[in-house]
Amino acid sequence: MIFVDTGAFLGRYLEGDQHHGVACAKWTSLARTPRPLSTSNLVISETLTLLARKAGHEFALRKAALIYSSSELRILRPDGADELRALEFFKKFADQDASFTDCVSFALMRRLRYRTAFSFDRHFKMAGFEIF
Repeated sequence: MIFVDTGAFLGRYLEGDQHHGVACAKWTSLARTPRPLSTSNLVISETLTLLARKAGHEFALRKAALIYSSSELRILRPDGADELRALEFFKKFADQDASFTDCVSFALMRRLRYRTAFSFDRHFKMAGFEIF
């Protein structure tokens, strides 16, 4: 299982993103070797907000339709225990400026025993996860 972070979506969808080429190559690689993919509703929220700011709401809405209609992507939703665990990560990584969305991602990944994130964010590595 691979957890997909905001940067992977932004890299895929925004041609001007610094990670666009690498992100597109990795998405292509994932399509060739079917590996279960997951993300969270918070990552989607963050992704759509940033897409709307960078490329407009219509663009973000089109990408939202792709994300929500994907049969290869499982959307996780944190529960109260995940959010409390995320607060522990948020405190631990306060000096590293990790976002709360990242910390919820860490909590979900730990609970579900995911080891790998498709991310360009160093915080995942700092939290003990492998980066795809």
